[in-house]
This record gives sequence, C-alpha cells and structure tokens, in this order.
Amino acid sequence: MAEAITITRELFDHADTENITFRVPPGLTKETIIAISNYKNEPDWMLQKRLEAFETFQRLPMPNWGPDISSLDLNKITYFAIPNAKNNSTDWDELPQEIKRTFDKLGIPEAEKTALAGVGAQYESSVVYHSIKKEWEDKGVIFLDMDVAIQEHPELVKKYFMTQCVPVSLHKFVALHAAVWSGGTFLYVPENVRIDLPLQAYFRMNAKKMGQFEHTLIIVEKGAQVHYVEGCSAPQYNVNSLHAGCVEIIVKDGARARYSSVENWSKNTFNLNTKRGVVHKDAVLEWVGGNLGSGCTMLYPCSILVGENARADHIGIAFAGKNQNQDVGAKVYHLAPNTASLIKSKSISRDGGITTYRGLVKVSPNALNAKSSVQCDALMMDNISTSDTVPYIEVQNDSATVAHEATVGKIGEEQIFYLMSRGISEADAVQMIVAGFIEPVVKELPLEYAVEMNRLIQLEMDGSLG
Repeated sequence: MAEAITITRELFDHADTENITFRVPPGLTKETIIAISNYKNEPDWMLQKRLEAFETFQRLPMPNWGPDISSLDLNKITYFAIPNAKNNSTDWDELPQEIKRTFDKLGIPEAEKTALAGVGAQYESSVVYHSIKKEWEDKGVIFLDMDVAIQEHPELVKKYFMTQCVPVSLHKFVALHAAVWSGGTFLYVPENVRIDLPLQAYFRMNAKKMGQFEHTLIIVEKGAQVHYVEGCSAPQYNVNSLHAGCVEIIVKDGARARYSSVENWSKNTFNLNTKRGVVHKDAVLEWVGGNLGSGCTMLYPCSILVGENARADHIGIAFAGKNQNQDVGAKVYHLAPNTASLIKSKSISRDGGITTYRGLVKVSPNALNAKSSVQCDALMMDNISTSDTVPYIEVQNDSATVAHEATVGKIGEEQIFYLMSRGISEADAVQMIVAGFIEPVVKELPLEYAVEMNRLIQLEMDGSLG
C-alpha cells in the first residue's frame, strides 16, 4: 500500500565507501578515451566514433544561455570508474553488500519481483545487474547493457547509435557524451510484440567528482509497444558531479513507446541530459518525467515527428528549492502531415529556487494540419523564488493549429483558510494543494514512482511554512 512507503533524504543521500577496481585520471584527453574503449574491448568503429566526438567536443563552445554552469570544472571530473562488482549479474545476491544494500534501499529488487518485465542497474560506469523475464526474451525482445549489446548485436547498434536520433554535433555535452559514454540500456522490441509490464533501469552515481554518461537506445519496431522507466540518484557531496546521459528512441510505424523517468540527483550534480525520439507513421511517443534534486538541470526531451499521423505527448514536472535551478521543457518538430503534440509542464519553486520552462514547437511547410498544444503551469511558494516561461513557436504553414497557455500562481490564503476551517492543519493544507497541483503528472507514472515523486516533494516541502 502507498501509505506504507516512507522516503527520507538519507535513502538517496547516503554514500557507500568507494571500492573501485579501475578508474581513469580526472580530466579528458585522447588517452582517456582510448583507455575507456580498450577496457571495454570495443570494435574499432566505436573507438573512432569516440575520437571524432572528442574533436567535436573540443571545437564546440560551452552553452551561453540558460543557467550559469561556470562552476562546473570539466578537468576535475572522473569520466570512467568501475566498481568492484561482477558486470551484468543476473543474481542480486552476487553483488557486493554495499551495492546490494543501496539498491535494496531503493526498492529495485522487490519491484522486479512484483511489477516489472525486466531490470537493469548501473553503479558508476558499470551495469552491475541486468535481467529480463524469459517470456519476453522468447519473443525476441533484447534488453541488455549497451556494452554487452555492442558485443552481441554490433550491426544493430552501429545502425542506430547516434545516427538517426541524436547527432554527435548537436551541442557540446552531446559530443562529450559520445566520447566517454559507458553503460546504459539497449532495448529492442520486435514487430508486433507488446510488452504489458514496464522495463526499468536505475542509475546510481556514488563516487565524488564523478561523471555518469549512460546511453539508452530503444528501438520499437512496427506495431510493437513498450513502457521503459528510468530512475537516477546520487549522494550529496560538497564537490560537483556531472550527469550527461543520452536517450535515443526510435518508434516505427504504428508502434507505441512510453519513457518515464524520475531524476533525483543530489544538489552538487549538474544534470545536463539529452533525450530525443524519432516517431514514424501512426506511431506514438510519450515522455513522462520528474526533475528534482540536482543543483542545475538543463533537459528538454525532443520528439521528431517524421511520419504522417505521428504523435508525441510530453508531461513533466520540475521542483526547485534553495540553490536549485531547473531549466527544463520540451521540443517537438512536426515534419509530416496530420501530426499532433501535447506538452504539459508543471513546476514548483520555493526558498529562492528557479524554474524555467524552455520549449520549442516547430511546424514545417510539409506538416499540413499539424496540431500542437502547450500548457505551462507554475506554482510559487514564496516571494523570493523565480519562475519563467521561454516558449519558441515557429509555424511554416497556415493549416496548423498551435496553442500555448502559461499560468503562474501562488497558494492563496483563501484556499488555506478553507481547508483549515475543516480541521486540517496549515502544513497539511499546503501539502494537499501541492499534491493536487502535481496530480496530472504523477498519475501518469508507474505506482512506485508516483509514490516516490509525491513523497520526495513532501520531503522538500517539509518546513516550507517556516
């Protein structure tokens, strides 16, 4: 029952004693990249892709818009570290006790037993556990660590890895990711296979000054269906860490994919993630996300609607408290006729936190009768917090229908008074109003993540009345 689940900050902020068997020195050089590739025994084409990405990274400028990331010193980040644990175990009991204890606290093994079709768990730069139920494996579903997928399905990975969805030159941190990526998920769903339980991956970054760069590549063939869930966390330190993962989703004709994530990095983490999907004819891609925890987030999931009648739904919530800047949003490119998109973005800011919706909707001349709706709602808990909306809409044909609506509000004294007059405490009244505000997003998450999101926000709100 949801009422029995308790989440405390210690659950996420505790740190294990570091037990690393291999790591590269801090900073990024050509030798670092070669060392990573050699350690993984990668094919030459991947090493060449990494080295070309490194050259691109060196050439591209740092982002000069959005949050200030000048305190992020890339020369102090460790880009690859392997924990003292067996790779890709299929037995939780084989993991070292400190790693197993971390994932037990997060509830991952129990969720696998009761509600999931498969689970992957990454610790630092290595996937330490990966498993899929035999029922789906027998139907041809491939659910692997990306490093294993390169070895076992090289042609499939080479065809899709940063070729159709996320170009290496997209921006500086994509190029960085392509140069140093490690771990992540490869998911392939064959034609007309519909997986009726979610598949989940959880990414944990434990070491100080660490960078995590997992790569998620999902291919959903014609008529197939899948729901993939990611969770992320890291302990709190007084030095900066970096998360610059990448998600690529290809949804073929008539297929349907849902990607859900709750990113709860610690406040010393820069979360500079890139997520993109290509949606073909009659296909649907749904993004459901929650962003809280990190000190600075820049994240804008993107859907590229290339097929007629393709659709994308983006539903997200961001929470920013003291010393937090959540710069999030969505991008949709309508490139074919009768495409449709829906963007719902909600944010909460308190104690001087900054939330920004930054979005793009672009309708090409070929996207006849395209429809797009953008709704941005911000809730501010005090007078020292900030909420901004930065939408960009470009429509290149007259047949499109595009709507944008944005609201910013505060919790009204009348609402508080009404609830208190019914015997509810002031703190509980605030919690109820916040819960009602985020409910449209939370209800789209799997049960365990919905409970986690509610409890995390309750935790962040604790003491908000002084």
